[in-house]
Amino acid sequence: MLTVLHASDLQCGRPFVPRAAEAFVRLAHEVAPDIVVVSGDLTQRAKAREFRMAMDLLARLPSAPVVVTPGNHDVPLYRVWERLLLPYHNWKEIVSPELDSVTGIPGATFVALNSSAPRRAIVNGRVAAKQVEWARGIFGGAAPGDIRALVIHHHFVPVPDGEGGRPLPGAARLVRSFESMGVDFVLGGHIHQTHISTSHDIAPGDNGLPGLPLIACGTTASRRGRGPEAGINSLNVVRVGSHDVEVVPHVLEVGATEFSPEDPVVMPRCRTAASVVSTDDSTP
Repeated sequence: MLTVLHASDLQCGRPFVPRAAEAFVRLAHEVAPDIVVVSGDLTQRAKAREFRMAMDLLARLPSAPVVVTPGNHDVPLYRVWERLLLPYHNWKEIVSPELDSVTGIPGATFVALNSSAPRRAIVNGRVAAKQVEWARGIFGGAAPGDIRALVIHHHFVPVPDGEGGRPLPGAARLVRSFESMGVDFVLGGHIHQTHISTSHDIAPGDNGLPGLPLIACGTTASRRGRGPEAGINSLNVVRVGSHDVEVVPHVLEVGATEFSPEDPVVMPRCRTAASVVSTDDSTP
């Protein structure tokens, strides 16, 4: 059993909620996850002090690998020349020199792809074909029995209430590509509310396999919750077994001091036949 603590959209800066951050740290120590994922928007305005604030928070988590990926708020918005010329300067200086990354732990491979697109889309994101092929190569080199997880900030499936904006361009083609790599589930954020769906919602399959679980986390530490999570903070505890992925959303209600679990959602792991990574070219 693999336990993943999935947080997102910390928004360190003006919308940051210290009470939620403290509850996040306490729950992390209680859960003692094998790995922590923060799926983008560590900051509100990509300022150096905001990145340092985020890293100080992550340093207080349990001793486990931490996977991070940039979100659209992790590149400058109003500092236009910086956004055009050096959009990832503060990320690379303070968080990581890498934008796409791979993290391996015993029994699992996590690939994080940068979906922010500072020169092409301010809010929405993009994933390039070369990123998809890079991920294919990483997953192709993983042990056949490894759990394979993809981390990406932007969402693939529209949220029913319309919040969060449009999904990633080419979402259906992208999820088919990730299915062909044997990805078991996807962790993301951006929409500021919990949304659990599968690839069959946008790319119905005809191969008899379950859909790829697409797990979006709300905002873990800001006051920018949307839809049913307006004013609420959330995160997910994800437990991955031999056949299933169990997601237990946790919410921090207004005025509360601790995250409380909600009803679990259990989905089959998505894996291609015989756990073999496909070599066909289905990239967007």
